[in-house]
Amino acid sequence: MAQRKNAKSSGNSSSSGSGSGSTSAGSSGGSSSPGARRETKHGGHKNGRKGGLSGTSFFTWFMVIALLGVWTSVAVVWFDLVDYEEVLGKLGIYDADGDGDFDVDDAKVLLGLKERSTSEPAVPPEEAEPHAEPEELVPVEADPQNIEDEAKEQIQSLLHEMVHAEHETEDSYHVEETDSSEPVVEDERLHHDTDDVTYQVYEEQAVYEPPENEGIEITEVTAPPEDNPVEDSQVIVEETNRKADDPEQKAKVKKKKPKLLNKFDKTIKAELDAAEKLRKRGKIEEAVNAFKELVRKYPQSPRARYGKAQCEDDLAEKRRSNEVLRGAIKTYQEVASLPDVPADLLKLSLKRRSDRQQFLGHMRGSLLTLQRLVQLFPNDTSLKNDLGVGYLLIGDNDNAKKVYEEVLSVTPNDGFAKVHYGFILKAQNKIAESIPYLKEGIESGDPGTDDGRFYFHLGDAMQRVGNKEAYKWYELGHKRGHFASVWQRSLYNVNGLKAQPWWTPKETGYTELVKSLERNWKLIRDEGLAVMDKAKGLFLPEDENLREKGDWSQFTLWQQGRRNENACKGAPKTCTLLEKFPETTGCRRGQIKYSIMHPGTHVWPHTGPTNCRLRMHLGLVIPKEGCKIRCANETKTWEEGKVLIFDDSFEHEVWQDASSFRLIFIVDVWHPELTPQQRRSLPAI
Repeated sequence: MAQRKNAKSSGNSSSSGSGSGSTSAGSSGGSSSPGARRETKHGGHKNGRKGGLSGTSFFTWFMVIALLGVWTSVAVVWFDLVDYEEVLGKLGIYDADGDGDFDVDDAKVLLGLKERSTSEPAVPPEEAEPHAEPEELVPVEADPQNIEDEAKEQIQSLLHEMVHAEHETEDSYHVEETDSSEPVVEDERLHHDTDDVTYQVYEEQAVYEPPENEGIEITEVTAPPEDNPVEDSQVIVEETNRKADDPEQKAKVKKKKPKLLNKFDKTIKAELDAAEKLRKRGKIEEAVNAFKELVRKYPQSPRARYGKAQCEDDLAEKRRSNEVLRGAIKTYQEVASLPDVPADLLKLSLKRRSDRQQFLGHMRGSLLTLQRLVQLFPNDTSLKNDLGVGYLLIGDNDNAKKVYEEVLSVTPNDGFAKVHYGFILKAQNKIAESIPYLKEGIESGDPGTDDGRFYFHLGDAMQRVGNKEAYKWYELGHKRGHFASVWQRSLYNVNGLKAQPWWTPKETGYTELVKSLERNWKLIRDEGLAVMDKAKGLFLPEDENLREKGDWSQFTLWQQGRRNENACKGAPKTCTLLEKFPETTGCRRGQIKYSIMHPGTHVWPHTGPTNCRLRMHLGLVIPKEGCKIRCANETKTWEEGKVLIFDDSFEHEVWQDASSFRLIFIVDVWHPELTPQQRRSLPAI
């Protein structure tokens, strides 16, 4: 303690001494005595300044060095000073399972934790003799043929997952999850060509449709082009479905890697990897050129040509170009035409070709591609399932039905086949028969079964046979994101729009249209009655299978935003009146039509296809009692000369129990919250 006190006093005297410039003070400051060292440590210095490396200074230097290290690391990554992919690529010489890259499985083999399969070369492809067959290590207890069969089954299982992943994503594959705040630029989107087939969606969605959210309605998110589903250096992400948390399901669904390289392509793997690296990095134009050069140098290389097709596919998405996409479709076909194409690559090429053909609306061309796939791989039920969808897309329900009957005869628990078979039965008005197939198919949890349409039709079928479980399935469909609510079950939707069953003219913002309709209701009525009196067959029976019983016919003036010139000749004044209101004549998701319903008619509970429109009913000839309409849980009646407005994406039901006919005028309008850009770009329904 005495020494500490002396040191402190020495420090004090030294400081005061330095102020007078004494020699003793100067020598004391330079002393190497313990006291002097303690003084320096505690910060003493002449002129009162801190000296040495204080705690604060040390912390400052530590932070400077740490920040330099961080920024150096950032610079390495940002400026790509180290090519990590190249480093990892060099590990390919240790490829132990023959898939063309080095990964965890290879490490397990090298560490003796896993044995090589018969399809895995014992030496790296680069070191193998060009014309020598690679050695194969076969487990002693395994039969080579059994291993080969097992490998084939794994590939088929993988392809089954891939095939149906498209049906299950795209969230959704029928719901247009569109953010109403983001515009769609129409001339920058890929469009469907309809030179092969024309198809439309009816109110009940009884017609099988391709995924509409892919490439058509993309105001919320423009997804990047679908990467090659699988490639030599890529691990397939396991398919997820509603049973993903089930341990048994997890055991079935594993990560697998198809083999995409034949013997020749393994010899040029480095060049293929370099080109693929450009594609993965988004340098599409450079990747296209790289693969084109590879195809020129090695025209017999399936993998090089497949890479070219993928790049063209990506480029079509980037440029929103149907022409470029048609080139990709052609190149996928060229891959399949080459000799010695690995089975997995052949499947992927033709599968992607079929998918892109459907995207462009070339349904018949896609069907031919699917037929070829089934011919090449007759034991792959997943391809047969896709073939059934191909038939449905061209309206050939009979052939689709035969395909699914064949699949179910071989694999009776195939959920995908069940829901589609049930869908077909319901379309054939075999309501009771369709229910178990739809129900069991959805309950299977198989890829492609968790689709809003199947919940929609299952619930509808149950309602028609008086099964009270219908709303249980609607609720489940709502919980799984297919329906906006139990009541609002439309499938082609724009997110975020105001949703309520009944509307007032003021709420819609279309008060001028409503006033015009109500002021001119007699003119509209008289032209409608005149058309009825002419009996020229202009009123056509409702053909959407919505009636339980009765007689219901319609006379359409506008459909999908297009004026029916022949029809307007029968109601010229009404059509002239409506031309002033583009919110209805330009509504490409609706109609303008007369609707006549005779006594004894009941319309099943049903919903319209989209939340993008509102429906106006103008009463023209209304019996005093016996006619009513329910929307959600509120029931109303019509009045002559008055407009009712409701959102027909909500469940609604109609009764006509009067003693005379009921005539109304139906006018669909765009949902008022849709932007002008959305109204121009949303596809017609």
